[in-house]
Amino acid sequence: MTIEDDIAVELERLRRKRDIKLKELINEALRRGLRSMEARPKKHKPFKTKALDLGTPLINLDNIAEALAHLEGEGFK
Repeated sequence: MTIEDDIAVELERLRRKRDIKLKELINEALRRGLRSMEARPKKHKPFKTKALDLGTPLINLDNIAEALAHLEGEGFK
């Protein structure tokens, strides 16, 4: 088995931090990873956005250049 460089660096960092043998760390990582791969994904509540009536716009938004000119000042054109 070949361990890619980025994984080897992360394993070594964790090994030093925990002060354990590399074999122990790899076995723990594989156990955790395999458990999480077999677990069912958690169901998330659907995200909902509440609609809010902001009323009639104060400027005409149909012509974007006109709306920007109004907001930025006549020098925008």
